[in-house]
Amino acid sequence: MNQTSSNGSRVNIPEARGALDNMKFEIARELGINFKQGDNGDLSARENGYVGGYMVKRLIEQAERQMAGQQ
Repeated sequence: MNQTSSNGSRVNIPEARGALDNMKFEIARELGINFKQGDNGDLSARENGYVGGYMVKRLIEQAERQMAGQQ
């Protein structure tokens, strides 16, 4: 069962939410975007999109390494 947060994002594995949140804040920091807990309505769609896009990129890279047996 999918768990939906208040912002509409879905996490298929609830135990992964913490790790995904950590990744989101780490990526935002790397990109110089001031992401914070709670409401980030002051950020532009572009800034939020950068964070989400880099999250997807990093998750794909991790999956590829795992499938290649490198972890």
